Parts: sequence; structure tokens; C-alpha cells
Amino acid sequence: MHPRNSNLLARAIASLALTPALAVAAETNPSTGLEEVVVTGSYLIREDMDMATGLGLTPQETPQSVSVMTAQRIQDQQLQTVTQVVQNAVGVSTDDIDDVRHTYYSRGFEVKNYQLDGVPLAWSLAGDSGETIADTIIYERVEFVRGATGLMTGAGEPSASINLVRKGAHSTDFTGYVDAGTGRWSNNQLSADVATGLNSDGSIRGRLVAKAAEGDSYQDLYKDERYVAYGVVEGDLTDATLLRIGGSYQKNDPTAPTWGALPTWFSDGTRTDWSRSTTTAARWTRWRTTNENYFVNLSHSFANDWRLIANYNRLEYDQHTRLLYLYGNVDKATGEGLYSYPYRSSGDSKQDSFDLQLRGDYELFDRQHEFVIGALYSNQNSDTVSRDALEFPPVGNFYDWNGRYPEPAWSDTENTEVNLKTEQEGYYAVTRLGLTDRFNVIVGGRLANWKRKGYNYGETLDIDDNNEFIPYAGALYDITDQHRVYLSYTEIFEPQNVRDINGSFLEPAIGESAEFGLKSSFLDDNLQTTVSIFQVKQDNLAQPTGEMIPGTIEEAYRAADDTKTEGYELEAVGELAPGWQASFGYTYFKAEDSDGVNVNTHHPRKLLKLFTSYQFGGMLNGLTLGAGVNWQGKIYSNIVNPATLAPARLEQDDYALVSLMARYRFNDNLSTQVNVDNLFDETYYSQVGFFDQYRYGTPLNYSWHITYQF
Repeated sequence: MHPRNSNLLARAIASLALTPALAVAAETNPSTGLEEVVVTGSYLIREDMDMATGLGLTPQETPQSVSVMTAQRIQDQQLQTVTQVVQNAVGVSTDDIDDVRHTYYSRGFEVKNYQLDGVPLAWSLAGDSGETIADTIIYERVEFVRGATGLMTGAGEPSASINLVRKGAHSTDFTGYVDAGTGRWSNNQLSADVATGLNSDGSIRGRLVAKAAEGDSYQDLYKDERYVAYGVVEGDLTDATLLRIGGSYQKNDPTAPTWGALPTWFSDGTRTDWSRSTTTAARWTRWRTTNENYFVNLSHSFANDWRLIANYNRLEYDQHTRLLYLYGNVDKATGEGLYSYPYRSSGDSKQDSFDLQLRGDYELFDRQHEFVIGALYSNQNSDTVSRDALEFPPVGNFYDWNGRYPEPAWSDTENTEVNLKTEQEGYYAVTRLGLTDRFNVIVGGRLANWKRKGYNYGETLDIDDNNEFIPYAGALYDITDQHRVYLSYTEIFEPQNVRDINGSFLEPAIGESAEFGLKSSFLDDNLQTTVSIFQVKQDNLAQPTGEMIPGTIEEAYRAADDTKTEGYELEAVGELAPGWQASFGYTYFKAEDSDGVNVNTHHPRKLLKLFTSYQFGGMLNGLTLGAGVNWQGKIYSNIVNPATLAPARLEQDDYALVSLMARYRFNDNLSTQVNVDNLFDETYYSQVGFFDQYRYGTPLNYSWHITYQF
């Protein structure tokens, strides 16, 4: 492509991203004739990533769609939790089941693969142990690889993998910040992040992070307290050996959280339309979760530039709940008709993961190639017990609901709900062959073993899937120095934790995933774009039936065969001009079974994510303004009207959420920032159809922070 055409394309993208509030302003220095613009962060990274292939490739070298939420982007949008990061990331969406649980989706499938510094980890069902509301303060960035990632994560959906990259202790000087913030619904927080060298030559370094937050919600009664602590020490044992040891602790203690969502139907078959502040929680309910993580990482570089990496990771989740579920159909005249299901439980989950990897370069046929071989073992023990309510007081008139529903007496007898042991082993090898200066091929595979035994909500499990081979292949060809085409293929294997109408767990979902795309760079590699098309074929894909398993409040699923998902994605991210950062993404897909029936219809088929910020110079030096919009297409769930027994549809039309930010840096140390989310106070559902209910998304919200850096 001619350089002039490249600049024209970059300017066209820039004109789409710019909003009227973000006009460029810079001042020319008389002594140099140059504009004064100071750039403090970026939305683009060029660091190597391991989460897709293990080869340590940059996003542009990876033959899949890759997005990264950098520290600067997280700060600009004040993204406080993992779920808020996902809500603003390209190509992924969320379902808010209730105040604690959230599920993530990409390309029509649920995201179930998660990594911590590249090491796979298991989350509880929908994050009910607090994983999805984990605070982002301990993470440097969050990486997303869309499509199947079985090479590095083993079992999983062809959706995406999310890698949480922890902050490291890199600074030998004393540095850090203290931040205080407040916002709507009395949301207040105080945080600090401090790093320093721990000895005279800086070969040992440490970092401490802490945060305390509390606040209310747009929903009545709800309050939350959150505490986070993180510490890490890095030591250069030799010039070639790095040891890192650390740990984190997070506690969330929400009171009056909802369990489930809002009743959908009146008893006459018409639809309800509750206020966004309506809650189904009682004042005594709570959902306390704690998350502890301990890790050791060792990296050694040999004289021949080969590198050995060993990781150990320990996760401990703990939850204590006293919850209330309301269900049924409200009488439109009297407000009567709802039934209650009080629930009390406690549970814990412990996971140990060991990961070993060796990688380096080798020469073959007078060309350099790369190779990695690795092994992973993890085991997870999960236990949950509950106590039955001895009484079920009537709900009464729901129009008068104020959460003063009495807490029932509880049985002294504990019921075992979950007693599971899950083991996963993986052995993988992959190589990148540099066939020519412009043509690279990546081939590899993973041998996966997945076992689960024990008891899970009335079902005895003994699943043993051994020696499942997951191949991976990718190819990249540089058309020019700026443009690279790529192709990747892998297979899918995913055990499923849902049951059919007879109470039997569904067989694992199996299939294949392929992706073809073009990755380009403009403006001296400061702007990077990706255009991709993808196709996924799958059998045994779990689909909700809209019915309940007899004798339970658990929704039944069916297995859909010959499902096909096809779509495309567009992404552009980087620096359009000095001080002007932008991120844009658009996703479209369609998903059907063998009969042409749409599947996973509660996942948005169309997603658009845009955020841009500009740091001014000259007379406005120190000022940064930003704006963004998240738009998604229509979603729906096909259900049954319980009054008429006729087929019905619960849907949310397309909608857009607009956000703004402004930051002013008074000097090198002191700055202040204001953020506004859902600027136009859009009323929308953040979830439709889970147990035939719906949930509202967050209304207009705002926050103000003041930060002192040193």
C-alpha cells in the first residue's frame, strides 16, 4: 500500500473516532518549533504474550484476534472490576445474572477459559465465589484472545480466553500513588500502590497494593464493602534467573444482594415493568466471598537463549450466603402471587496448578525457528453445604416490598450440595517455522486429560475424558511490511456442567474452529488494525429448554448438533496523533443449528465498542478528555408464558451506552479525574431469560477521583 493511502486510511479511522469535545489543541514551542504534547500511556501494547500459543508472540504475530485492556485504558475509564473490563473490551459481552454472578460471551459462546499470568485457572459457576467482581487494582492489564484456545488452556469453548496479568515489582526506585474516589450512590474508595527496591543494587524489589471501598447501588437496600491487598517480591538470583513470589487477598461483603432477577409475568399473562431500583432481596441476605491467591514463578535463561519457566499457583475461594429467591407471577391488582425460597450455604474451593515450560530457537535448513514444550497439572476440590429453611413466610403484596421479610429459622443439619474433585493434565508442544522471511507456519497440539468425580446438586459424577488430542495450526504471510494475512485452525473439547430434563449431565461439546484475517499497521506502527472472519462448528452444544428439571429449580438443557457460527470482526487500536489514543471494535456473527434455528440468542449478534481520549498540550497542557460508546444489537430468549402456556419472547432491543471522562494534571504529582457512564441514562436489560427473568443495567453513573503520584 502506498504511504499516502495508508495515511488517508488512518485519517479516515481517526475522523470516525473523534468526537466534537476532543478537538486537537497543541502549542508550538518558540525555541524548537515543535508542539508540546506529553504522552503518559497507551491503549496499544507490543509486549510478547503467551496465552494463545505459548511462543511469546506479540498480538500482531498471533494468528488469532487479540485485544488488550492496558493500564492506561483501565485508568481512563475507571474500570473497577473484571466485569467492567469485559463490558468495554472488543468482541465480548456479559450477562448480569444477579449482583455477584456474571457470565461472559464471545462469538456466541460462553467464555470459560481464564488464565492468571498465562497459567490456566478454574472459576466457580458464573463466578459465584466473587471472581467476576474481583478488583482490577492488582492487574497490569487484561488480555483477550478470541476463538478457541485449547492449545494452552485444554478444554474450553470456541469463544475466548481471558488472561489477567498481575502487577510486577520492576522499580528499583521508591514510586507509587495514593488515590481517593467518590461517586453516585455513596460509593467511596481509597487505594494505594507502592513499589521500591529492597536492597542497595536493586536486585530485590517489592510492591504493595491495597484498596478499601464501600457503597450502595441503584437497587434498593444493596450495600457492598470490598477490601483488596496484594504483595509481590522479585529477586534476580543471578543475571539469568528471576524468582517472583507473591499473594493477594480480596473480600467482598455485599448485604441485601439479589439472587436471581425480577419476575417477568403478571398472573393474567401480561408483562411486568418494574422500576430499575426494584429488588427481590431481603435485608438479612448477604453474599460474602473471599479470594486468596499465592504464587511462585521461576524463570531461567540458558546460555543458548533457551528459557525454562516454572509456575505454581494456589487459589482459595470461600463463600457464605444467606439468600432469598422470589418466583411466581404477581397478581396485577393485589401484588400477591410470589413464592419464596430462602437459601443458606457455605462453600470453599481450592485449586493447585503447576506449569512447566521450555522454549527457545533452533536452526533448520539454514533458517531460525521457535519451539516450546510444556506441561500443566491442576487439581481443584470444591465443597458446598446448605441448610434448609424451616419455614417459608408468605411474600405478601410485592408492591409494598421493602425487604423486611423475616429471616427463617434454619435446620441444624447440613446438606451436601457439592463435593467435587476436578483434575486436568495437559502436555503440549508447538513450533513456529520461519519458512521464508515473510511466511511463518505455527503447528502444535495438546494432549488433554480431564477428570471430575464426586457429587453435584443431586447427581453423582464420574467423568473421565482421557487422551483428547487438540491440534492447532496457524499460518502468517507478510504481504508488505505493513500488512499480514493469517489463518488458524483448532479443535474443541468442552465438558458441560448442565443437565437435561431427565437430570442427566450432557455429553462434552466437540467441534472445530477456524479463523482468517488481515493484521495491519499504520502511522509508524502506532495504529494497528485487524479484520477477521471466523467459523465454528459444534455438536452437543447445550441450549436452554425453558423448562425446569422436575423436583428442582434448575433449568433443563438440550444438546444441539451440527451448530454453526459464522461472523467477522473489525478492530483498530493505537495512537492516531501525539496524545490521541483510540480503540474501536465491531463484531457480527450468526449461530444456527442443523435445522436453521438460531442458538444462543441471548448473546448479542452485533457489538460495537469505541473509546478515545486526547491529552492536550499548549495552553491546555495537563488536560485529557475522553468519550466512548458501547452499542449492542437485539438479544432475546424464547420462553413460555406461564399464564397462557403460549410461546413468548423476552427481548432487549439494540441500545447504546455513552461515557465521558476528563482528567486534569495540576503538576507532576497531583491530578484529578471525573467519569460519567451511561450519560443519557438509558434504560436497558443487562440479562434476559435466565430462569425466565430479567435484570436492569446500571443507570447514569458518575465518579470523581483525586490522585497523588510520587
